[in-house]
Amino acid sequence: MTAVTGSKGMTSEINVTPMIDVLLVLLIIFMVIVPAIPRGEAAAVPHPARGNGGSGDAVVLEVLKDGANAVKFRINEQTVAQGDLQARLSAIYANRAQRVLFLKGDDTLSFTQMAEVIDIGHAAGIDRIGLMTPGTAAGR
Repeated sequence: MTAVTGSKGMTSEINVTPMIDVLLVLLIIFMVIVPAIPRGEAAAVPHPARGNGGSGDAVVLEVLKDGANAVKFRINEQTVAQGDLQARLSAIYANRAQRVLFLKGDDTLSFTQMAEVIDIGHAAGIDRIGLMTPGTAAGR
């Protein structure tokens, strides 16, 4: 027991200084972590054309697998080699105001293969890449 001298006596107050220190440390940790959260790729899904049949200037890049599991590329139904893909996309979008590409991939492709094509599109100067699903391609 502690001896009580004078009129002060023992007090049972909570010392809040350590709790404030812990609160400030947690606040700093959350302030540092929140901006470091990675942000995913923003993808736009095209809507089916209504009225006059849609715009004829849309660029659709198809990524397909052939029988030998090799990946082949078609831009608006024209076959393009993988090495020429970035140069061809750059040439197509050189004089365009809207830099939107619609990407249609095969069901058997892996995510990394599609991500590589998206990176090639961004390297070619394309601002927005819309992912086409089988439902949107059929007009549903």
